[in-house]
Amino acid sequence: MPTLRPLDPAFPIERQLAVDATPVVLVNVFTLEQADEQTFLAAWQDDAVFMKRQPGFISTQLHRAIGESPTYLNYAVWESIEAFRHAFTHPEFRAKLSAYPASAVASPHLFQTITVPGICVASRREEDKHHEDQSEHHG
Repeated sequence: MPTLRPLDPAFPIERQLAVDATPVVLVNVFTLEQADEQTFLAAWQDDAVFMKRQPGFISTQLHRAIGESPTYLNYAVWESIEAFRHAFTHPEFRAKLSAYPASAVASPHLFQTITVPGICVASRREEDKHHEDQSEHHG
């Protein structure tokens, strides 16, 4: 089972699961010992197969850091925190965590897209919500 080390200790994944937000991106950074790399990849693949079957799952991608140290970054797009919470707390998923090597440390955190004018745009739902919030503050 991987050790969970919050990316933001003041707001760990357990607290994030209580927020209502749509859509969301899970970013999870994993560190582990090099000898455990193949075990980690097999466990992650098995988890990904489970997650892909869950309602609200959109996509996922795993990245390996440049260099010799086996550091991985996974991001997964979900329709909502509610959908992610259902999958993350599902007994079948929780049971799969024991397949991860003991050296694995996971730092999961949920994010939302934002708009930066002229650079990138948030999802349509987030844009609509942002405009509604602005109207409430200015109206």
